[in-house]
Amino acid sequence: MKNNDVILVTGGAGFIGSNFIKFVLKKHKDLHVVNLDSLTYSGNKENLKDIAGDTRYTFVKGDVSNGAVIEKVFKKYKPTYVINFAAETHVDRSIHVGAKQFIDTNIVGVFNILEAIKKYREVYDFKKYVQVSTDEVFGSLPLDSKKAFTETTAFSPNVPYSATKAGGDMLCNAYFTTWQLPVVVTHCSNNYGPFQYPEKLIPFFILRMLENKTLPLYGDGKNVRDWIYVVDHCSALDLCLFKGKSGEVYNIGADNEINNLDIAEKIAKYFKKDKTIFEFVSDRPGHDRRYAVDSSKIKRELGWKPVYSFEKAFAETIKWYLDHPKWVDGVRKKTGVFNPHIDLWRKHVLKK
Repeated sequence: MKNNDVILVTGGAGFIGSNFIKFVLKKHKDLHVVNLDSLTYSGNKENLKDIAGDTRYTFVKGDVSNGAVIEKVFKKYKPTYVINFAAETHVDRSIHVGAKQFIDTNIVGVFNILEAIKKYREVYDFKKYVQVSTDEVFGSLPLDSKKAFTETTAFSPNVPYSATKAGGDMLCNAYFTTWQLPVVVTHCSNNYGPFQYPEKLIPFFILRMLENKTLPLYGDGKNVRDWIYVVDHCSALDLCLFKGKSGEVYNIGADNEINNLDIAEKIAKYFKKDKTIFEFVSDRPGHDRRYAVDSSKIKRELGWKPVYSFEKAFAETIKWYLDHPKWVDGVRKKTGVFNPHIDLWRKHVLKK
């Protein structure tokens, strides 16, 4: 990385994107970050208010699904690196609200970025594009299996969200193979930490506790996910951006397989509640049973490893939401509701 390199971060006002921007600005002093975000319901400039005055940071409002916007940003800022967090990510919204937004952002948006890179790498020295994806593109693993997804596991998405993410990933592979674009794709497990929008499981449950509501669990609550603290994810992405090999795919996980029921129990225990607050509801369509990723490749080739223990980071995450009521209230005022998964389920399935 050279002095004054420009990183274009798309979707940088969201949960992982905002944490990544702060991570790279702290670690790398001689770079400039351009944050392109359309500020949809889960994008929040408040996530970055502590760096708003940093001369190395520029915010641009715009949508990756608009090719003219991407063209304008590349022409003006000449980014040497791009990392794409811009995505529609809420599985239940892709099922109950509709898949079009997911197609527009997760596929068309990736196409627009790739086209701009293909054009402007002929104009200046472009170095690397990282497509931030998900382990959900691989589908589901049996609960009794000891297998984990590797970088060569075949895609088998089961819901519109994961199908669109798989589509974006395949475009990246096609542009690398056809035009040798310097592309890296990452597949990460479930993130948790500060600034996560409360439609996701952990902050959703935390805020349900604050409102003295039940903790709703789909099916038997035993769906397993591998949980990784967001800062550990950011450190892996930093390595992929600056040291990752073009054309490669890297899985990122922390080997913390925990089912949803155990997550609910940990949160209930923190708030000194018992299991009577659990509410078991009918399962959602296409609900994958288990995700687990094999991260041995990124550990071996890039020297990455997670440093945060789950128990400590989990407790700190709960405390963060308790310590930031203004952020929580701001989300309420912006959206009117949190659009949590269970409310969508009730609205579109139970018609309540």
